[in-house]
Amino acid sequence: MPDMTKTEVVSTEGALAPVDAIAPVTHEKARSLWGDAWADLRRNPYFVVSAALILVLLVIAVFPGWFTSADPTKGDLVHHFLGKPELSKVGTPDWFGYDGQGRSVYARLIYGTRASLIVATCVTAIVTLVGGITGMIAGYFGGLTDTLISGITNIFFGIPFLLGSMVVLQAFTKRTVWTVVFALAFLGWTQITRVMRGSVITVKQADYVHAAKALGAGTTRILLRHILPNAMAPVIVVSTIALGGYIAAEATLSYLGLGLAAPTISWGVDISAGAAQIRVAQHILLYPSIMLSITVLAFIMLGEAVRNALDPKLR
Repeated sequence: MPDMTKTEVVSTEGALAPVDAIAPVTHEKARSLWGDAWADLRRNPYFVVSAALILVLLVIAVFPGWFTSADPTKGDLVHHFLGKPELSKVGTPDWFGYDGQGRSVYARLIYGTRASLIVATCVTAIVTLVGGITGMIAGYFGGLTDTLISGITNIFFGIPFLLGSMVVLQAFTKRTVWTVVFALAFLGWTQITRVMRGSVITVKQADYVHAAKALGAGTTRILLRHILPNAMAPVIVVSTIALGGYIAAEATLSYLGLGLAAPTISWGVDISAGAAQIRVAQHILLYPSIMLSITVLAFIMLGEAVRNALDPKLR
């Protein structure tokens, strides 16, 4: 009788080959959209550079005392009036010179990071939340609800962003970080609403959404478990890029004297003060402008990297 202890199969050459000799088939676990995006981001040099810059800025904003021991509000008109930069003294109060009140420009750069990032982060969080909710409701329910929300969105969208923010800020006698956040968020939610609405309209046509409805899933469950996770990708991209724009908007309002004001330390406030001394002390205007440009560029680069990673057509 033939030996039945080992199973044999016919190889490609026609000879019998034991099953043990056949290489096992390995099944790689399928990655989700977010897993593929993270894998792409880690290989993207723009993401690595921008994320590193943003991380450094966050550390500076949270722990400014680690980077300078100087008091950004203390001036010495006798010894430091419009003092020139001493670039060889890295990290000291003399590094970037002094302003018209004898205050260290370097110290004010460090402490001004906090106000700019707080404004931009809070505005982005508010407009993403408000715009995401309104856009999701309009896109999912449609009909009269969509018409009403879209009409209100179009009204706000027709107001020039900076001009409208100036008008809103004029209503406050004291302008702080939170009044600037309110003014920017009051008009900034419309873009997120439009993006979320369009994304939800596309996602709600998917088969898994129809299957969830057929199985009796409630509206809240469908929105939170099926619609929201699959519609958030474009919103995250727009929010990341807009964050850099909000930093620039805050600096613009402060430069015009309608945003943050002393004693709050801000890059926009210092740029405004430096403009008055540009003929005799260019460094007062130069260094805050460079810091502002680097920060805005870092967030725009991050947003572009995220967009490329989340958009399958760009891979």
